[in-house]
Amino acid sequence: MPRPPILKTVEVFASIQGEGLRQGEPTLFIRFAGCNLRCAFCDTKYAWEGGTETTAALLAARIDALRRRFPASWVALTGGEPYAQDLGGLIRLLRRKGLKVQVETNGTIFRPWKVDRLTVSPKPRSYGCDPRSRRAADEVKLVVAKSLTLPILARIRREFPPSVPVLLQPESNAPWSMAKGRRLLERAARAGLGNIRLTVQLHKIYGLP
Repeated sequence: MPRPPILKTVEVFASIQGEGLRQGEPTLFIRFAGCNLRCAFCDTKYAWEGGTETTAALLAARIDALRRRFPASWVALTGGEPYAQDLGGLIRLLRRKGLKVQVETNGTIFRPWKVDRLTVSPKPRSYGCDPRSRRAADEVKLVVAKSLTLPILARIRREFPPSVPVLLQPESNAPWSMAKGRRLLERAARAGLGNIRLTVQLHKIYGLP
């Protein structure tokens, strides 16, 4: 019988989802170590390397313990880049427990695992994604970095299904990034680009982990 995969995590915690269309919902988070892109503006650079080795069964047990103290129906798998690791067994185990699973990925690595919400966040320089990630996405999260331009936004809008919202998220809630996001939204609307929205990092406003 094959041994279960060893997973590397940097933290497991309970908080409120601060990003995307699930903003404000109680959520249990598993942050995985390692990333294939390492963006300069990343606010979780501590997840790029290292991590604690564990298994899907042990992670599920930690989620059970957290859930007893902080009842939540959602688990968010984030990073780093979570899809750089073999999370299929963990996802199936969590869903069998009745939990809903959200994955936050940069979209460059596609995995065929069934999840309840897939958040795809294309990153510079290329802002590229695996075509299968684009088709599977439930929402697109774009950090309003200095490199984000209207032509790039227009290209991303065309690449994803029209029904999938594109969220403009300011870089660390910085005022310059919020102002740029508003300008991009206004210009996108004038260009006829639909289903694009402004958002913020709610957890940073409330001082949450």
